[in-house]
Amino acid sequence: MKYKAVISDLDGTLLNGEHKISEYTKNVIKNIIGQGVKFIIATGRHHIDALCFKNQLGADSYLVSANGSKVHDNDNKEIISHNISKELTERLLDIKVSSDTVRGVYLGNNWFTEKYISEFEEYHVESGFRAEVIDFENLRGKEISKIFYISDDIKGLEELEKIIKSDKEFSEKLDITASLDNCLEVMAKEATKGNAVLEILEKEGILPEEAIAFGDGLNDKEMLQVVGKGIIMGNASDKLKAFLPDYEVIGTSSEDAEAHYLEKVFK
Repeated sequence: MKYKAVISDLDGTLLNGEHKISEYTKNVIKNIIGQGVKFIIATGRHHIDALCFKNQLGADSYLVSANGSKVHDNDNKEIISHNISKELTERLLDIKVSSDTVRGVYLGNNWFTEKYISEFEEYHVESGFRAEVIDFENLRGKEISKIFYISDDIKGLEELEKIIKSDKEFSEKLDITASLDNCLEVMAKEATKGNAVLEILEKEGILPEEAIAFGDGLNDKEMLQVVGKGIIMGNASDKLKAFLPDYEVIGTSSEDAEAHYLEKVFK
């Protein structure tokens, strides 16, 4: 079937190993858009950061960012917003993390961090979007879109995830997931890519079964489940593959596997 909508994650999916969209992939996507298909980016990145990739594709559609916390229309107007409440933000800021864990926060048009790390640079070469280093005490009394924790201590992050999920209020009111094995992300409960995609498809009069989606991380799980066809990248998280064992797995993002797949679907 020729789908009416394509939904794609960015890092590890549409973007190659250099965190860029290859010229081949750009051409394939532009051809699909030219056929009247909605091409929707759904990413954990900040909307300002992701906007540069949408513009590169000439995508005349919605942009899902911060894992579904925000949705912007084609005029870059915010149409959906799910923030973490001030009270829960306070409680999340009170959780102690190890010295090798870097915390990040999305708030409005800003990305805040307590410590700038060099790894940020390679992910944001295209957009030029940068984190601002601040004292997180300044975030108290604020609603935030997302808080995330980056660490090479994977087991430590898994323990942190257990601590957050063990709290009844957190488990009821927050969505806790991972975009990468070394990045734990926390949003409002309603803020998932799956929920955002369903709202967009309803606005466009497109049935979920008329959409195909591509992803590589646990934060893509709901999105892959709500559409007619969910595709897992070959370089995807082993945890995602384990959660969705019957889903089709294709090549890697560095092989432009999504574009090759779409070229066959829309030939």
